[in-house]
Amino acid sequence: MTSFDSSPQLSAWRALLALAVVFVMLATTGWTAVRHHKDAASPLAASLSAWEQGHINGRALPDATAPAGKLAHFFASLSAQQRTRLATRYPLAVGNMNGAPVELRYRANHIALDQARKTERKRMHDNRLSPLGQQEAERRMKRFGVMMHPGRQVLSFDPMGSGRIAEVFGDLDQASRVSVVVPGVDTNLLTFERTNRKYSAPVGMAKALYRAEHSASPRARTAVIAWADYTAPIGLGVDAATSMRADEGAIRLNSLVRGLPGHSPVALYCHSYGSVVCGVAARQLPSRVSDIAVAGSPGMRADTASQLGTGARIWATRDGDDWIQDVPNMEVGGLGHGADPVSRDFGARVLSARGAIGHTGYFEPGTESLSNFADIGTGSYRSVRCASGDDACRKEFSGTTVA
Repeated sequence: MTSFDSSPQLSAWRALLALAVVFVMLATTGWTAVRHHKDAASPLAASLSAWEQGHINGRALPDATAPAGKLAHFFASLSAQQRTRLATRYPLAVGNMNGAPVELRYRANHIALDQARKTERKRMHDNRLSPLGQQEAERRMKRFGVMMHPGRQVLSFDPMGSGRIAEVFGDLDQASRVSVVVPGVDTNLLTFERTNRKYSAPVGMAKALYRAEHSASPRARTAVIAWADYTAPIGLGVDAATSMRADEGAIRLNSLVRGLPGHSPVALYCHSYGSVVCGVAARQLPSRVSDIAVAGSPGMRADTASQLGTGARIWATRDGDDWIQDVPNMEVGGLGHGADPVSRDFGARVLSARGAIGHTGYFEPGTESLSNFADIGTGSYRSVRCASGDDACRKEFSGTTVA
């Protein structure tokens, strides 16, 4: 998510790719421990543990990791009062449970956000914390309060560490088409929404896309998800140069899509490192994923679109001022993310990004990139604008709308 426009940062990235092998080989046991650490104090883990031991009217609760269809069947068998009771007892478990009714998840996460807000309020006055730690607690407390405002639809929430979160815009249950925004580096609870440069943050991206889809097709019933429910890399470090975070994120993204209600088509919009997540996830995604669009991509862990192993249409766009074009497109020993998705040999449908300035401008209102994303999201494929100025990216589309 963070824009790195200066040449020193680009030089640092190139140096990283050259030296990352050494860093990995010399990685300390502390780094390895962080990677594999399972924190027993996690509020989500505690809620899931309580769920495992729980009952409802004498019935044992199902495995929280069961397939979404099985969990949906379980919740459908309960009364409204019983569902509410479970959301109140196990808010984080229910709020993050693919297969639980989305309205119930919103309610559960509202409860979980309130609990997390109270925790951070106490931490603000904890003398064991440094002044910086207390300021961080205050920022988190305020963020959680904002996320509790009426009308906000939080689909998933985990306050542990830098945190994970996803929010829905529109009616997910009734949507005939669903769009999912997958952001890149430096995405966490505190950067999920911004006042300045708001369209560089997941909430701003998703809101802009939702409005653009409505403008492109006023009658379309669409929903857009701002999905920051994976642990993104921090800055241009080793994590950003490898697929480790993407491997973990791909599993979570696949679970999200498989747990969405209904059977409506799903389009993924993957920005920066988010495109690595989408590339890794592509082969395992269900067939309802009709489109994968990447913007400002460093690569999708594949040499060609066909190697992604998906039947979804692959779209790619990049602004001429985006610094990502200077990142070497390579993959050696797990470092780098492969071929450039906007290159001719990759085989994606290359879209115009006119008006998008830099690495974080693709969802700015008035840009051709956002207009193109909206046309994809509403199935108006004949209306997209190709980067080449011709109809190369629209090949094989004979109608104005594809269902």
